[in-house]
Amino acid sequence: MFSKILVANRGEIALRVIRACKEIGVRTVAIYAEPDSESPHVHLADEAVCIGAAPSSQSYLNIPAIISAAEITDVDAIHPGYGFLAENAHFAEICESCQIKFIGPSPAAIRSMGDKMAARETMRKVGIPIVPGAQEIVKDKEEALRLAKRIKYPVIIKAVAGGGGRGMRVCHNDVRLVSALMTAQHEAEVAFGNPAVYIEKYLEKPKHIEFQILADTHGHMVHLYERDCTIQRRHQKLLEEAPSPSVDWKLRKRMGDMAIKAARAVNYVNAGTIEFLLDTDGKFYFLEMNTRVQVEHGITELITGIDIVKEQIRIAAGEKLSIKRQDKIPLKGHAMECRINAEDPANDFVPCPGKIEKFNMPGGPGIRVDTHASAGYTVPPYYDSMIGKLMVLGRNRGEAISMMQRALEEFIIEPIKTTIPLHREIMKNPIFRRAQMYTDFIQRLLGEWTDKNTDESALRVVSQKGESR
Repeated sequence: MFSKILVANRGEIALRVIRACKEIGVRTVAIYAEPDSESPHVHLADEAVCIGAAPSSQSYLNIPAIISAAEITDVDAIHPGYGFLAENAHFAEICESCQIKFIGPSPAAIRSMGDKMAARETMRKVGIPIVPGAQEIVKDKEEALRLAKRIKYPVIIKAVAGGGGRGMRVCHNDVRLVSALMTAQHEAEVAFGNPAVYIEKYLEKPKHIEFQILADTHGHMVHLYERDCTIQRRHQKLLEEAPSPSVDWKLRKRMGDMAIKAARAVNYVNAGTIEFLLDTDGKFYFLEMNTRVQVEHGITELITGIDIVKEQIRIAAGEKLSIKRQDKIPLKGHAMECRINAEDPANDFVPCPGKIEKFNMPGGPGIRVDTHASAGYTVPPYYDSMIGKLMVLGRNRGEAISMMQRALEEFIIEPIKTTIPLHREIMKNPIFRRAQMYTDFIQRLLGEWTDKNTDESALRVVSQKGESR
């Protein structure tokens, strides 16, 4: 086992990794940018090193500064968390060359699954269904139009090196396709340093299902069942649940076997996630693989009792999986997670950084909150807007929804705007409660919710005018 690990991240995931390390007796080193000097992960770690100024390019993406911090503090390994450098093959290679263990898959696996076109081709070769679309990068509008005519609208443009919804555009006709192509290429260049895009058929009513994989260096590989990530906006997840209400045991077996097959195709080791789209006919298609721990890993931990972060560390240290056989993986209850973001959902999800003056976390049996925020904490404007994850574990989906409703009522974060009011609305929605939602659910709900809020605001104004008379 390692003696000391550097956590190359910030916020709640840095806290999550540090806590896991403490529980298995491993010392930790936190890195931080100047605005995060008072962040909890800095104080909880055994050591802390400031690596730069606020912009992530000067701190959390600054590879030379991170490696220097690792060498100065004499660590054995680096855990990248999620985001930032977690899926950067070059960073993993540099760690390797400096004899520092990268807690994650090999650079080759990161690279093979990070290139979306290469990943599609790999999956096709081993017989895993992929969404119909381009087998090559789309270079110009003529090529894009020819492909769209072949696979038929609607289509979606995707960045080859993409993620998080950036460099993606849905198109329903030629005019939209031509205008969106250049926009997507530019966005991909800015976000990933690679303007390459490809086109595939856009499934209009899919569900987004992902399987959690664990694999060690001794040949053992299992999945920890699926998570349903259908509730999202602009291809960014807002709410996840496990297991999926749309997957029965027969389909779970088929999809789980395919997920294992996909991971084996790239000799995958450590934690990873195979993502699928599930259509209304029960057919599923490979979407992508995330070669890191997921934001939503906590709900899988709740239903299986397996600590995924500890498994990552043990795997990287050369140990075997704690449970090596698929038929021994437990599945108990129903878990749900709401991502609490410092955003205003009623105003196009505009980020709302600022100081939190009132902060009350929910509690009680079956409630888990992963957060680095508290009263007095200032949400900086430089990074991702997520400030916490509210998770519940119920005996079944109905109980999980009731628990989440109650927990959301207790969760108070003021005066900044957050996604809590939207999550409350989701819990009440009959379509969600019947599990009949698709990936366009939030888009439809927001229209109704915004209209309702507008009507209520207008009534309040009229009432106030009447009272003033």
